[in-house]
Amino acid sequence: MRNVIGLNEDWRFVREDAGLPEELPLEWPVVSLPHTWNAVDGHDGKGNYYRGKCWYAKSFQTPKQPLPGGRVYVEILAAGQQATVYVNGTEVTYHEGGYSIFRADITDQCKEDGDNLLVVACNNENKSSVYPQAADFTFYGGLYRGVNLISVPDAHFDLGYYGGPGLQVTPKPCEDGGAVFELVSWVKNTDENFTVQYFIYDDKGNEVASAVRPADQTKVTVYVPDANKWDIDNPCLYTVTALLQRRNEVYDEVIVRAGVRSFSCDPEKGFCINGEWTPLRGVSRHQDQLYKGNALTRLDHYRDACIIKELGANTIRLAHYQHSQDFYDACDDLGFIVWAEIPFISVMNQDPAAHQNCISQMKELIIQNYNHPSICFWGVSNEILIGGISEQLVENHKELNALCKELDPTRLTTIAHVSMTPLDSPVHGITDVESYNHYFGWYGGKMEDNGPWLDHFHETYPQICLGLSEYGCEGIVTYHGPNPACKDYSEEYQALYHEHMAKVLDERPWIWSSHVWNMFDFGCAARNEGGVSGRNNKGLMTIDRATRKDSYYVYQAYWSKEPMVHVCGRRYAQRAGETTQIKVYSNQPQVELYLNGKLVGTQSGGRVFAFETALEDGFNIVTAVAGDVKDSITLEKVEKEPAIYVLPEVNERAEGVANWFKLAGDLDLKAPMEFPEGKYSVKDTMEEISKCQEAMDVVVKAVKLATNMLISPGLGMWDMLKSSTPERMCNMAGGTMPEGFLESLNAQLIKIDKK
Repeated sequence: MRNVIGLNEDWRFVREDAGLPEELPLEWPVVSLPHTWNAVDGHDGKGNYYRGKCWYAKSFQTPKQPLPGGRVYVEILAAGQQATVYVNGTEVTYHEGGYSIFRADITDQCKEDGDNLLVVACNNENKSSVYPQAADFTFYGGLYRGVNLISVPDAHFDLGYYGGPGLQVTPKPCEDGGAVFELVSWVKNTDENFTVQYFIYDDKGNEVASAVRPADQTKVTVYVPDANKWDIDNPCLYTVTALLQRRNEVYDEVIVRAGVRSFSCDPEKGFCINGEWTPLRGVSRHQDQLYKGNALTRLDHYRDACIIKELGANTIRLAHYQHSQDFYDACDDLGFIVWAEIPFISVMNQDPAAHQNCISQMKELIIQNYNHPSICFWGVSNEILIGGISEQLVENHKELNALCKELDPTRLTTIAHVSMTPLDSPVHGITDVESYNHYFGWYGGKMEDNGPWLDHFHETYPQICLGLSEYGCEGIVTYHGPNPACKDYSEEYQALYHEHMAKVLDERPWIWSSHVWNMFDFGCAARNEGGVSGRNNKGLMTIDRATRKDSYYVYQAYWSKEPMVHVCGRRYAQRAGETTQIKVYSNQPQVELYLNGKLVGTQSGGRVFAFETALEDGFNIVTAVAGDVKDSITLEKVEKEPAIYVLPEVNERAEGVANWFKLAGDLDLKAPMEFPEGKYSVKDTMEEISKCQEAMDVVVKAVKLATNMLISPGLGMWDMLKSSTPERMCNMAGGTMPEGFLESLNAQLIKIDKK
């Protein structure tokens, strides 16, 4: 029988390219898996993180098999981003891609007796053939999901097919209330004496169906009467066991879970599961946590999933790569609809090997995760037009979509467009459904632009199922004020933004899915924004999972079925002024607000309740009552609010924008722009502009004013933006900057000679 042995303790590790050791290097520090060498510097705000080759080493005993001819595999659950595996000095496999399972047969390299030396060289340096090439998150290195040894008899379920389980289950509901389970498995080294036995058990452990097939013809369809469906509110799971048997002896066993469900999308009605039209409303999730990086335990993953469930979300977009099996399992258990995708993001590398890496990562994603009922959508790319468009890019997308359909015709394909993707772009119509990443109200335009844009697209292309794959804004819980505004980074503006967006989505059930960017703040070593470095702070919750921002409760009020009430502004604890506004979020029909035990008022209606009141001198107890649920905070009335409540850069940026146009002189900014030969302009790429320090200084200042972000060669965001032009970047920023900003930038650049 199969024996899985965890190899997660007592590894030796060195954070340098020390080379392949001949014996266990006892002088290297001891670490346990999961482990990443970027657990701290991947988001500590110092502006850089270690990217290079590091080495892991461990000794192990060869597992003993009762049967002759047994095989031993090493299983790497993930290794960022490239990995070479050695056993006793011999290379046994090399893998490109930092997010998927891969295995190697190491039988011939193992000693019959004594210790074996297992060495893994992980490397998170950029490589032209490996995605992601450039993106707005940290590319953590390391053995961050663990390592196993798998010992099997010579005859066994296949362990070498793209890291998959060797068993594929396709449940399909029938009109009579039952379901058919289409089963197929892949076996190795069998003969006519072997059979595969299948058993299906319900969620209570009762056997409900079975079948037996010869080992060379394993495919079969099994009927389950009165099948319980897997649904968002009732995620019923069946267990399917496959036994590889030789006469009266079981040689190998594989167990997977599966769910019976049907689903579809319609441009006018949105998403449907098991015949019920159900708008998908949820979040995106990155896999890292504070000072753990992406080296999370199974418990960490389940806690994340439970926090999202408590929010009331029914869908999760797992960005921007394959996530842990532990998290997909949690989604199966809790009833989430999952969008799973590969890291084909931001920039397409022209290296043909890079496209093959896309294909390989898509195969791994689908084959390893086929049996998860939570997954309903395969994502082919994210914001890929940041790096420009080409015929090859379009063809690559068509090939990836066809591959998804070939490997899994049961699920739908999708894509996440960058906001500036034209409505008539050839990337439309490739996937089954589509979504846009829009940040109107943060990177460009106003939050009020979201609804009209969505309506216009829907009216123009009524045949396209449209979703909103990303939307959000930064919220840093230090910053507060009575008049929240875009780019002030305040918790209040983030909450105000999400109040608007929750309402926009609630009014448009035809939007098949929406995913807040992001559920949790996450590591992005290249960022330095809003006074917080090394993080993207758009999460509804902080990266340490300690603080739920007020915006979290906006969605709980809209989505949760559990009674809730939340008084906002608890961190805006010291307030000045004659009066102050107290906001309350609740999913109950009526809210009463009390100040120091006295009724301020009662409101009925929506999810957001705003009360105006005057605080008393000193400390005040504010209590909200909504049916059987209550919430309370303490506020202090002060003469002057703390200076820390306002980010200094907010005022500096406003002054900078006001002064920007003076640099353009007396130029008529409404006149058509000129692009004289031999001069820099807004049509040059950032990479070309970077060759001239004078031109680069101008553009860096412009980007800082437009986005409050610093870009420079060598910083992580540079790889994502270097192929873009200032013109394209300003267009992406939309209405954030005043009219004439792009023209004034061009006016400065055309004064500078190209060298």
